[in-house]
Amino acid sequence: MTLLAAIHSPADLKRLRREQLPQLAEEIRARLIECVSQTGGHIGASLGVVELSIALLYEFDSPGDKIVWDVGHQAYAWKLLTGRNDPFPTLRQRDGISGFLKRTESEHDHFGAGHAGTAMSAALGMATARDLKGELNKVVAIVGDGALTCGLSYEGMNNAGHSDRDIILIVNDNGMSISPNVGAISKTLGRIVADPRTNRLRDKVKGMTIALGGVFGEGVVDFAKNVEESVKNLFSPGMFFEELGLRYFGPIDGHDLPKLCDTLRFVRGMSGPRVIHVMTQKGKGFSFAESNQEKWHGLAAYDPLTGEARKKASGPPTWTQVFGDGLTALAAEHPELVAITAAMPSGTGTNLFQKKYPERFFDVGIAEGHAVTFAGGLATLGIRPVVAIYSTFLQRAYDNVIHDIAVQHLPVTFCMDRAGLVGEDGQTHMGLYDIAYMLAVPGMTVTAPKDGDELIGLLRTALAHDGPFCTRYPRDKAPAEPRPVAEVPAVPYGTWEQLRQGKDVAVLAVGTMVAPAVRAAELLAADGVDCGVVNCRFLKPLDTAMLESLARNHRVLVTVEEGTIVNGFGAFLAETLQTTHPEVRVVALGVPDRLMEQAPRAEQLESFGLTAAGIARRIAALRHEESLEAR
Repeated sequence: MTLLAAIHSPADLKRLRREQLPQLAEEIRARLIECVSQTGGHIGASLGVVELSIALLYEFDSPGDKIVWDVGHQAYAWKLLTGRNDPFPTLRQRDGISGFLKRTESEHDHFGAGHAGTAMSAALGMATARDLKGELNKVVAIVGDGALTCGLSYEGMNNAGHSDRDIILIVNDNGMSISPNVGAISKTLGRIVADPRTNRLRDKVKGMTIALGGVFGEGVVDFAKNVEESVKNLFSPGMFFEELGLRYFGPIDGHDLPKLCDTLRFVRGMSGPRVIHVMTQKGKGFSFAESNQEKWHGLAAYDPLTGEARKKASGPPTWTQVFGDGLTALAAEHPELVAITAAMPSGTGTNLFQKKYPERFFDVGIAEGHAVTFAGGLATLGIRPVVAIYSTFLQRAYDNVIHDIAVQHLPVTFCMDRAGLVGEDGQTHMGLYDIAYMLAVPGMTVTAPKDGDELIGLLRTALAHDGPFCTRYPRDKAPAEPRPVAEVPAVPYGTWEQLRQGKDVAVLAVGTMVAPAVRAAELLAADGVDCGVVNCRFLKPLDTAMLESLARNHRVLVTVEEGTIVNGFGAFLAETLQTTHPEVRVVALGVPDRLMEQAPRAEQLESFGLTAAGIARRIAALRHEESLEAR
């Protein structure tokens, strides 16, 4: 039996001898590489923290001690060591292990995490609760250096550093978030050189300060403190953290298990706010992931021997590819256009723009709020910013969207990738809420394309529009290969597209739901139901002329959207018609008011009836209800 196979809890790990831990690390890496090759997932970051995960569970006592990981995709090794090795092959599958941390999954997942930057604030909350309850457990936050571009991390550190609470921050420094880290913090960490003489020198000076105070009085003590501060500033690599009030230790080789264990044991025995700086290699132990860390941050199933995808991509390009190519082509026509993303160049397709127009491309790191307000500043001086951020991550910048863009009516375009159901990434990454939250923003134009051509056309419309504008598209392949950008005209502002006439019922479909709505109408036609279909590419403003015509000629309007039906497009349409056409019934099809578990995107769409067959079934049921009511 392997060492890993015998570990069902942290107690089993603690029974191992320290000299056995490197072997365990190798077994964990082999397990991760093999399992993730079948399921897909975030392999790179988890390979980098294998030794750190072992050392944390070896030196601390979870679940008594609270270990808070920042972003769950660091935590695959943690899952293996805390009772989830046997079910690990179900990672990211329906009814399987979550790809992120989840409190309902294990008592060792102390705080759920899918978005970066939350660990320090959550850990400080736990430390404060511990103190209020008079308990003595330890609290540790593990923050990747990519999350140090996130403002929330500093809010937590600022509060913790001057709280004098017993809390440990571990900075996992691998030089990467998803793409290479950007900004001054990354450069500061990058300049740090491990030198054990630093802490010894500072401790000696501190001791001298105390000794001098006892002999010569306060005047000399003040002078000595100035010397101590100068020494810290000159030599301490942790100067930045020290100024925030956290005692600094490191940097430590994150793959040296004996050194890690010794350091954690030493720092655990102290009190107050302190930080351990750990240097790791993303993708450690897997040559493909080591050599291309951005690509191997997270990906679909692969062959572990060749690194090639198990399912070869074929057919039309992805929506992300269509967007990236289209935006890059439009930049040649619009010299005022710039692209902004938040640590996701490849994920949003803006890496294509970056290669051709590097001086007009801005990756601001994991700082979505800053990305939005930065775009606002650019827009005040005639630049046309296109902000490409996943739908789920733009939620973090909602105040900036309202306060800094909408209130000033600035022409910033928001392109929300991964809108709707996202499949295996599960609850924390669902893009289900952008329709609802963008519809609520005064002056915001809200759109959704039915295909790649329409996405490019809407981008043209956005660049001609004097005000905030957004569009959304899914994590999926586009319905067809788009035409060359030069051949695609702008979409007339505020207009819908009648795709099919029908007297019995009208389906008002949004974005990804247009194609299934057309197919549903064809299925219904075979059963004698005459169903019209409208492409509602503009959710706001509404095409009031077409809506008026539809309301006059139909008793029932069915809206279909790949988003929450609570405060979604259907709700917006129903509220609009309530005063003008109260006799018209609006039936909203979409995603119900509950959190979504991970599963393949196609299965999720099927489960909510967001397919041609599902839409047809619901409309047929409505027709049956109407016939019963008419009797």
